[in-house]
Amino acid sequence: MTDLCASVREARQPAVLVLRNEPGSDFCSGISFDPIDLQPDPAAAVATVRGPVVCAISGLCSGPGLEIALACDVRLCDASARFAMRSALEGRLPCWGGTQRLPRVVGASRAATMLLLGTEVDAQTALTWGLAHAVEPDLTAAVDRWLDELAGVGPLALEFAKEAVHRGSELPLADGLRLEGDLNHQLAATDDRAEGLAAFFDKRPPDFSGR
Repeated sequence: MTDLCASVREARQPAVLVLRNEPGSDFCSGISFDPIDLQPDPAAAVATVRGPVVCAISGLCSGPGLEIALACDVRLCDASARFAMRSALEGRLPCWGGTQRLPRVVGASRAATMLLLGTEVDAQTALTWGLAHAVEPDLTAAVDRWLDELAGVGPLALEFAKEAVHRGSELPLADGLRLEGDLNHQLAATDDRAEGLAAFFDKRPPDFSGR
């Protein structure tokens, strides 16, 4: 996982990374090793990918698997998906960011029920809480749809928007607004921004190069 994410960062391709389990299997039902022994952790590697990371989840998504999913930008699931963080029941703590990312996604009160009691959450509850972005009857078709839509967006704009959301959420509003302005200035100097403007005035689809 860490090597894959590193290669994506270095090549800057593909613009979108998809993580999913094999059909009919669990996304992560458990592990047979101590996650603290695996450093750098895979969730941290996923979080450093510049472009969007889409996670497609079916079956049980538990413990370190959920921590990896939380590091993704979009979490799609089907009706079979269940989410749990059972570390405390095993006498340990999440160590791939679960105690920090889960409250930021679902709120502190909801995260507490999962982190302290190991409460399992079904797909519809995950959707209501914001843990899942959509519950889909056909995950493959849903992923393809997301990829098709994201393919029409400028890759640099995607990367900068992701940076603005993640970095800005940790900043006071005034600093977040300055970050947005700085990123806009950077984007304005790129070929992609020039192509976007040219395509708008020419009334044609843009042909972004990622530069």
